[in-house]
Amino acid sequence: MTATFQSWEPFQTCLLMRKLTKLYWPVLRVIRRLNTTHLHRRGFKRLSYNPTYQMCVKFSDDLGVDEEAVDLGGPRREFLRLLIEALAHSQMFEGREGNANLALESSALREDKYFFAGQAIAVSLVHGGPAPGFFSFSLYASLTGRSVKPEIEEISDSDIYAKIKKVSECTSFDELEQAIEPLTDYLANAGCLRPLKHIEDKDLLVEDIIMFQVVHRVSGAFQRFQDGMKTLGVLDAIRMQPDAFRPLFCHEPTPLTADILEQLFEIRLSAVGSNKRRAEECVVAFWRDYLLDVEEQEGPLQLGGILAFATGANAIPPLGFSPQPSVDFLHELPLRQGRHLPTANTCINCLRLPVLKNFEDFKETMDFALKNTQGFGQE
Repeated sequence: MTATFQSWEPFQTCLLMRKLTKLYWPVLRVIRRLNTTHLHRRGFKRLSYNPTYQMCVKFSDDLGVDEEAVDLGGPRREFLRLLIEALAHSQMFEGREGNANLALESSALREDKYFFAGQAIAVSLVHGGPAPGFFSFSLYASLTGRSVKPEIEEISDSDIYAKIKKVSECTSFDELEQAIEPLTDYLANAGCLRPLKHIEDKDLLVEDIIMFQVVHRVSGAFQRFQDGMKTLGVLDAIRMQPDAFRPLFCHEPTPLTADILEQLFEIRLSAVGSNKRRAEECVVAFWRDYLLDVEEQEGPLQLGGILAFATGANAIPPLGFSPQPSVDFLHELPLRQGRHLPTANTCINCLRLPVLKNFEDFKETMDFALKNTQGFGQE
């Protein structure tokens, strides 16, 4: 089977790539949250691993005891979320938050971690995980094969940045010569050492230095990262629709709002006219008020916590959720730690709300559950 992506939006392209994925479940993998990147490399290196197969993830605690959850999507989404977050903060990337370029890390290059980083991002996109959202425009342009012109602010080494900044601010040829002197060895290694005759020569020199520091210096690492991104045809799809895919790589996900979260969940109500239905409609009002309160008092971060409690993902994945998140109701309320608590099944993205009679009790139980519940299969 072949597929073309010439007129597809990024989400549609990823959906098409997902359709090409074989519905086959390999050997169950036991994953520990504390060392996600190490374990993903071990998994990807296995001879049995095939990125076209569905991933099956099971979390365990520090003693190796598995959490009681069958992976119907929730554990996989949390694993991919943790993996992308770990990559964003790894030594393979440098730069400001949400504006990262590749860094040159010798051990990562030696152990081929850049390839696995690219592969992990491709797999996350196709298998329902989050998009990276932390690339700089320069790194994304390099991936798409477009011309790159990085800014001086993309230099992460503070010492080099200060010296290059000083060169860029020179207003006379004498100042330029003095600013260049501490950089002689660096310029020689970068291939940028050349005689300067006029103050105007500084602009091209600064441009060449930035290009070396941000792009050429990491070309070996970039090549392996790019090779990893070819997994499942993701890089080809990106190059066919670079503008459409850019928001997935260069911007943080749209901040969650109470309205977005409310519309995301399908409310499953009992039959019209029943006593259960009337009680559930009151709880739906509590749920909407609770989301508004959280948005006003704590903001998008805590709304992401609510989403993670129900689905395992703290942001809406590029492909959306499958199955769609839903809200059910707990009419029979067993006491847990002295409270009637909500529960969640992240494998099917289902949040079960307790049927309570007043908003204050509802808010208290929701706050307690969100702050104290961890892991999957916690009913």
